[in-house]
Amino acid sequence: MEKLTAKEEEVMQVLWKMEQAYVKDMVPQFTDPPLHYNTVSTIVRNLEEKGYVGHRAYGNTHEYYPIISKETYQNRFVLKKVVSDYFDNSYKNLVSYFAKNEKISADELREILSMIEQKK
Repeated sequence: MEKLTAKEEEVMQVLWKMEQAYVKDMVPQFTDPPLHYNTVSTIVRNLEEKGYVGHRAYGNTHEYYPIISKETYQNRFVLKKVVSDYFDNSYKNLVSYFAKNEKISADELREILSMIEQKK
């Protein structure tokens, strides 16, 4: 599995949200900036070649669906890169950053601790 380009990630976000879609149904989701049908179609085919997307054929029409879950991608590339690049490869540093900058409350931290303890 390879890291996606920014546009590929943008298309995957739409497909993860929609769960399955035809290109014509995906195009209106791209408004800032708008993407042309052919652009979305090309990106989706590239994603299919990379193993992120599959399709069901209905004649000449293809309905696309994600093969890789959003969580799998986040764990493999997004979160790992953020923790590595900005928090010295430490999830503790990540959590403490949010606590120090008041982006997470004490109640939320207790909830996280409870979730961790339940997994043991």
